[in-house]
Amino acid sequence: MISIKTQQEIEIMRKAGRITANARKLAGDMVKPGVTTREIDEAVHDYILSQGATPSFLGYGGFPGSACISVNDVVIHGIPGELVIQEGDIVSVDVGAYWHGFHGDCAATFAAGTIDEESRKLIRVTRESFFAGIQFARRGCRVSDISHAVQEYVEANGFSVVRDFVGHGVGEKLHEEPEVPNFGKPGRGPRLMPGMVIAVEPMVNAGTFEVRVMADRWTTRTADGRRAAHYENTLLITEGEPEILTVTEGPTNEYIQV
Repeated sequence: MISIKTQQEIEIMRKAGRITANARKLAGDMVKPGVTTREIDEAVHDYILSQGATPSFLGYGGFPGSACISVNDVVIHGIPGELVIQEGDIVSVDVGAYWHGFHGDCAATFAAGTIDEESRKLIRVTRESFFAGIQFARRGCRVSDISHAVQEYVEANGFSVVRDFVGHGVGEKLHEEPEVPNFGKPGRGPRLMPGMVIAVEPMVNAGTFEVRVMADRWTTRTADGRRAAHYENTLLITEGEPEILTVTEGPTNEYIQV
């Protein structure tokens, strides 16, 4: 069942979202050559706890980190460890924070030093496809209207969208209904209604959309070894334009700025 959040719950989710977005920014600022993915994870963990929240991912389904940190051809669910980030790497960081009974969830891909032109375009197109999709995150549209817009934008720019993993509802649980794919025909799936909260998260590959899950059952790589990028925000459906809940400060809505 899709939950419709009350005004009180939305206020809590705004706070959870702000903590989550601040953790993403902290992690992104740390993406530099010579830093290990464990160091980033520890900083995310400590920051979230300092805000009176808990990391949504830590222990979720047995996941051992507070953030998913995915480097180069790792699409999602990279496990933090002793991997040292190198000049030219691209690093996707996915974080969640649980505050007063509700979750925030967001992700972005960051450059370590100077990166090649294709990687730069990949990161840019992935982020832009999110904003192309949420043009349809409005009352009366259907979930797949978002999905179709993301796919169309990504493929028009020469990349592919992952099909094995999708966005989702967010609330008291980290993953709720409905699923929000990044591909498909428009006009399908549940209608969007004010009070729904969803995570829209394009996962975009430079080459094939196919992926491989590694033996650890978490790390998910592109099937062809080419690079991937990830961008995600938690989004509130309103009577008008959607509101991004995973913003770093104040009432600024990133949707308006793009």
